[in-house]
Amino acid sequence: MNAEEPSLPRSRQANERLHAMVPGGAHTYAKGDDQYPENLAPVISRGSGAHVWDVDGNRYIEYGSGLRSVSLGHAHPRVTEAVRRELDRGSNFVRPSIVEVEAAERFLATVPTAEMVKFAKNGSDATTAAVRLARAVTGRPRVAVCADHPFFSVDDWFIGTTPMSAGVPAATDELTVTFPYGDLAATEELLTRYRDEVACLILEPATHTEPPPGYLTGLRELADRHGCVLVFDEMITGFRWSEAGAQSLYGVVPDLSTFGKALGNGFAVAALAGRRELMERGGLRHPGERVFLLSTTHGAETHALAAAMAVQATYVEEGVTARLHALGERLAAGVREAAAGMGVGEHVVVRGRASNLVFATLDEDRQPSQRYRTLFLRRLLAGGVLAPSFVVSGALSDADIDQTVDVVAQACAVYRKALDAADPTPWMGGRAVKPVFRRLA
Repeated sequence: MNAEEPSLPRSRQANERLHAMVPGGAHTYAKGDDQYPENLAPVISRGSGAHVWDVDGNRYIEYGSGLRSVSLGHAHPRVTEAVRRELDRGSNFVRPSIVEVEAAERFLATVPTAEMVKFAKNGSDATTAAVRLARAVTGRPRVAVCADHPFFSVDDWFIGTTPMSAGVPAATDELTVTFPYGDLAATEELLTRYRDEVACLILEPATHTEPPPGYLTGLRELADRHGCVLVFDEMITGFRWSEAGAQSLYGVVPDLSTFGKALGNGFAVAALAGRRELMERGGLRHPGERVFLLSTTHGAETHALAAAMAVQATYVEEGVTARLHALGERLAAGVREAAAGMGVGEHVVVRGRASNLVFATLDEDRQPSQRYRTLFLRRLLAGGVLAPSFVVSGALSDADIDQTVDVVAQACAVYRKALDAADPTPWMGGRAVKPVFRRLA
């Protein structure tokens, strides 16, 4: 296998063009070139299945596809065919399309714990709609977000809690409070401290750790006892944990939940779902004050809804969630064995549910290190593996997994040298990769 770093002259030129016109050089901060080793941020030309090609012609096995959205693989034939059928029929009308009826029926059949659904184009709109609805139905101002989960929305109620809070008024920021994942006592203390002020608890039902036994049930009981709305952000867990969501897997039904990412296999579609009593407050068939829930020009584009229906049918009929778990288990076992074999098993650490794997890069003191992450990413790219995470897609083959493990082993051999030298600098090739959320550029 060629371990030479890929040549990226066209990608570097394209990155410069992007930075000249697009703040941050990408339309998602997590896709920025600051997330990759210096001069090794490929600009993608096309993708097929589990592989992508950059504008320089280099081919990569890709993980974390589309920030976890492309779970079936790029250009999945069943999805693209569904989209093509709609393109010639028009995509947006002055009244609802029959596709909106079919998409809602399909979604509610797939996620039977929900009673109503409304579609949008991105997850931020859906989570913000959930927060607005919770405030409306409770008459309370505060939002309680899980402090251990990295992202909920681009909107002020959440971004004000991050290091990138510039532009968010302090008065808005003060209305958001946080609670720790897995700690019912701390959450109850928070709800007691802000008695009758908290409109909702919003969290991902699980991330790189499974919920402690009884935790989600206990959270459900706390929300009921304190009269606040329980919101599950299922942007990631939806489909990757189960096509019916983590709420189905764990047997705890939230009042509201939000879905996205895998729902469209890369096409822009998200959903707010939940109890009819709450959701109808954003409708026309209730006697109360109206809530501006979700109203977007492009929220129900027919081709995106067709993609969502095809995704859901594929998951149910082909057992995609089980395949994601099987692939992830094979990958995790291989990476752990390779890391241990090179003597870095306590420094290159794979974490998370098999369908949603991430990795940690730890230094000599076993502390998280962006410098060692830079080294590791650089060696993966040299082996043709594009992996900001180890999140799998269903398009990966056993051969792809085997190649990835071989590349990881080579990367771990270099990692061991850096640990022995107590300095990864000679293998970084430039500045370290950066965390997304930071105060200064």
